[in-house]
Amino acid sequence: MYDKYDPLFWQTMEQLIEKSKLVIDRCKDTPHSRYPDFIYPVDYGYLQNTQSMDGNGIDVWYGTLEDKRLDSIICTVDVFKNDSEIKLLIGCTDLEKEKIYKLHNQNKYMKGIFIQRDR
Repeated sequence: MYDKYDPLFWQTMEQLIEKSKLVIDRCKDTPHSRYPDFIYPVDYGYLQNTQSMDGNGIDVWYGTLEDKRLDSIICTVDVFKNDSEIKLLIGCTDLEKEKIYKLHNQNKYMKGIFIQRDR
């Protein structure tokens, strides 16, 4: 049987975060370089020296909470780019999470599923 709240998954992700440098390369309220309608509602970046399906670092949404805890992820599929990715949400408020979720589901090419860590 599976457990979507498996603490070992979250602990392993935290180990990856701890040993990686977080790089913010897209600031809140700025447009995407290729898709101007895609506005970043929260600071966005990646974990340096990690790798995702696109060959770049694992993506991170970095919120405004003081507690910079990983407490959710979004798994996306993009039929325009023919890829799928995981995006970590660190220190995001509930409102920021809602904005991020809506952003990843705003068009017919990209869809995302939100997975919340058990509180």
